[in-house]
Amino acid sequence: MLIVGIAGGTGSGKTTVTKKVMDLLGDENVILIPQDAYYKDNRHLPLEERQKINFDHPGSIEFSLLNRHIDDLRRGLTVKMPQYSYITCTRADEYTPVKPARVIIIEGILVLTDEELRGKMRIKAYVDADPDDRLARVISRDIEERGRNIDMVLKRYYDTVKPSHLQFIEPTKRYADIIIPRGGENEVAIEMLVSSIEKYLNS
Repeated sequence: MLIVGIAGGTGSGKTTVTKKVMDLLGDENVILIPQDAYYKDNRHLPLEERQKINFDHPGSIEFSLLNRHIDDLRRGLTVKMPQYSYITCTRADEYTPVKPARVIIIEGILVLTDEELRGKMRIKAYVDADPDDRLARVISRDIEERGRNIDMVLKRYYDTVKPSHLQFIEPTKRYADIIIPRGGENEVAIEMLVSSIEKYLNS
């Protein structure tokens, strides 16, 4: 089993890169484990407090559960992946069953910050993008998908997203085997990543 990590800043294009990689590899060979599913359940907090959570801090992720699920998949077991809502900042009572595959892609802004998780990855990629481009994508996404207005998005960006990116996410670029500038637009880099994975699949 090949484990691939795809990291990068918020709005860098990680999801687009991951989707293109999975489309090229085929559903039968690869499964996706999104880091976002493993945000800690915060239902014990009032909604107002939940909305202040710094989702760009490593402490917001339940890495112990994520690592355990990766270990179970490597042993051939099906896992119950949590479902997380950015609207309520809580986990749903339902789970998503995930079966093992030859390739596991773990995607998220913080997946390279955890040493134990990083050690499980054979290939580590970092999706890089211009800060202005990332901010534009964050504004669009958070308004359309997460029920926030422009003032909320900008306040969160300057209070937590940008400082956390500089402190926690950008430094993990040094762990990457492949850096993908310009996100999902960089077809050449995506093909290099796919080629590396296919080399494993064909071995």
